[in-house]
Amino acid sequence: MSAQVWLPIAPDEIEGLPEGPRYLFWDGGEEFPADPADCSFYVVPYMKPAGIGVRPLPEMSSVEVVQTLSAGIDHVQPGLHHLRPGVRLCNARGVHEASTAELTLTLVLAALRGIPDFVRAQERGEWLGGFRSALADKSVLIVGYGAIGAAIEDRLAPFEVARVARVARSQRTTARGPVHPLTELPSLLPHADVVILSTPLTEETRGLADAEFLARMKDGALLVNVARGPVVDTKALLAEVESGRITAALDVTDPEPLPPGHPLWQAPGVLITPHVGGPTSAFLPRAKQLLVDQLTRFVNHEPLRNVILTTGS
Repeated sequence: MSAQVWLPIAPDEIEGLPEGPRYLFWDGGEEFPADPADCSFYVVPYMKPAGIGVRPLPEMSSVEVVQTLSAGIDHVQPGLHHLRPGVRLCNARGVHEASTAELTLTLVLAALRGIPDFVRAQERGEWLGGFRSALADKSVLIVGYGAIGAAIEDRLAPFEVARVARVARSQRTTARGPVHPLTELPSLLPHADVVILSTPLTEETRGLADAEFLARMKDGALLVNVARGPVVDTKALLAEVESGRITAALDVTDPEPLPPGHPLWQAPGVLITPHVGGPTSAFLPRAKQLLVDQLTRFVNHEPLRNVILTTGS
């Protein structure tokens, strides 16, 4: 019996899929395309409400690979305990770096240069001049220096920043310079004009940007979150931005979606985008390329890319 593959992109729209598997389309609809027990390779639907992607997992008794189309895997982790040992969970490293890094720079520049103020002034027909902060000569701290963090630094390079400091779970050296461990974060925060969060959501990073973290940021600093909403303590952030001591640009929030009337919407010095770091025109070509590569490896029994964990190990 051929392997059954569930795809959230129509198979006939993906050029180069290897022959052999039976490809079925499922993008989170109420009806499954077939018996989940027969699925061997499951690609999780992208950008769906919580709970959609894990819904078939309890019935996927034969699945060998669960592939996300997101960099983060926190949305599927609650369902992994249903799977038998030996299932490989892979993320979409290589798909979102360009788009997320682009948005990060957009948020940084828009917040520093006061673009939201200019947009509101345009709506009023008001010519709003004056001096604004530049990214040039700023010290930037990237917290979460994986593929996305590195892509962000690539795009910072032409902007004449004074310094880029890098933080990740463990210490290492890169071509651009040292990567500091999380334990050194408290000593780095007071020196950063811009703090960018691009870390995955784990038990270690949940609530990382808490009251103590934010208090260590220098007066006038900008916090940018393109990671996950729960990496930041929303209550602590509100206290800081409402005092006017720091500002923030957020592509992700906690809660998310941010409900109408939530104080973050009207908080001074806060720019919000609705979790749009990944879904751009750059997504589909890179997602399709990843799926073709992964499925070719799967069919040929070659090592898969981006294996984050294996169940039962």
